[in-house]
Amino acid sequence: MAETERENIRESTLEGLDTTARKGKHGGRPPVITDDMLHTVLRRRANGESVEEIQPDLIIPTGKRKGQSPSVASVYRALAEHAKREAYPAAVEAAHADFTALIAADGIPRPRPTERAHTPGSNT
Repeated sequence: MAETERENIRESTLEGLDTTARKGKHGGRPPVITDDMLHTVLRRRANGESVEEIQPDLIIPTGKRKGQSPSVASVYRALAEHAKREAYPAAVEAAHADFTALIAADGIPRPRPTERAHTPGSNT
């Protein structure tokens, strides 16, 4: 009974996320590292500075932490995401094109099924 209820809640949540995605809204926090900040980090890293030296000079422009410096972890995360985009630009463009085509055709983007095996006695 509880498993069925959990599955119903999960499906309702996914439907709600799909609906808001079709409206152009996406959940989650906005990124702390802006494109300008990332450009500054990349330029200064190319000049041989470390992230720890660059981080205090960066200032968050909006949000709850406006005026403060982002964490070193945030800077490294932004660098990793940038490296991933640079490594697979064709895949990123193809994903954006596919998503745009789905939205234009009024298709409903669905999450990909996971291939996890359900083990008896587990809650997941």
